[in-house]
Amino acid sequence: MIDYRRVPDLWRRCDVTVRDFPFALLLFVASLLPAFHGFGTQLGGLATRPFDALTVGAVALEGLPLAVRRRWPAVCLALVSIGFALDQLRGYHEVAGTALPIALMSVGAHLERWRRVTAVVFSLGFVSLAVALDRLGGTEKADGFALFYVSLIIVWAVGSWLRSARAAEAEQRLRVAEATRTAERTRIARELHDVVTHHVTAMVVQAEAARYLTAAPDRLDATLSTITDTGRRAIADLRHLLDLLNPDHDTQIDTPSVGDLHTLVEQTRQAGQPVEFTEEGTRAESAGSAEFVAYRVVQEALTNALKYAHGSRTMVHLCYGEKEIIVRVGTDGPGSRTASPGGSGRGLDGLRERVDALGGEFSADRQANGGFLVRARIPAGNPR
Repeated sequence: MIDYRRVPDLWRRCDVTVRDFPFALLLFVASLLPAFHGFGTQLGGLATRPFDALTVGAVALEGLPLAVRRRWPAVCLALVSIGFALDQLRGYHEVAGTALPIALMSVGAHLERWRRVTAVVFSLGFVSLAVALDRLGGTEKADGFALFYVSLIIVWAVGSWLRSARAAEAEQRLRVAEATRTAERTRIARELHDVVTHHVTAMVVQAEAARYLTAAPDRLDATLSTITDTGRRAIADLRHLLDLLNPDHDTQIDTPSVGDLHTLVEQTRQAGQPVEFTEEGTRAESAGSAEFVAYRVVQEALTNALKYAHGSRTMVHLCYGEKEIIVRVGTDGPGSRTASPGGSGRGLDGLRERVDALGGEFSADRQANGGFLVRARIPAGNPR
């Protein structure tokens, strides 16, 4: 059984020549009907000639080339122009003469190369036709030929405008696609940074500290076990991120929120960072993206504490308001000089972009005692 709902889609998939052919055939057939004889374009003022065998050739040259008007617009215009000239010189005046402005518009809209040459050649051909019609005894005045030529120029200009509009639209789509790709790359880089940096930093700090625990086997074993657990969490989070990026993954994946902060704080403590975590107020039932951004702020701040203030007391404070979440993460001082991965500043820049996107405020400042303080005011109630 034929699914007629798919017919329009199948028709759009056909080659442009196939789609243009029905109109070309219709114009050709209509011009052969006696009822339409003599009702076409009349240029030059020659008397209408009765239908004869040569009429079929003239009508075929005028109408049928429209099938390739988008595929080969210059070829179409050349054939239609020859047919039009034959139609006017013989005085047939068939309906197929209307193919000339259609061919001109198609040239203006679809011809990519030799546009000026085509315009000059067509203009010379038109002048030659006007001279020939005049010598055959045509009654058309010069202003009549000029008016007809101007109308053809307008038709060409309309086609050129359509071409420019189509090119501008294509360029706009290209810019939008490029901006979308750039935003997606930025998002992926940000997510990779957030997911990986915290765990890797903790592993590096723990591994560096393990060097000094060779005389304490129990503590060394516990530290190595913590490093192993941190590595496994890093792998799990990477898989989680890859699932998010996989368009074929159908399972709904939850993003972290402030409800996961207790786990994050405990992991940071296991890495050797003393963290004090306090909460104030009541979490809203639906805080939207604010909770996710708040989690990322705390995560990045704790990562920086491990990097630059290892061993220094770190305070994490969250205040839940009716319309916002306020996050404060600070350290008492610079901490130990344990080696840690250097920073690129991408993490803080990413946090600022996340907070700004929700209309909030973000700051990260060094303190007089050598520590740092990260503050963020994140409007709540935005949909994820």
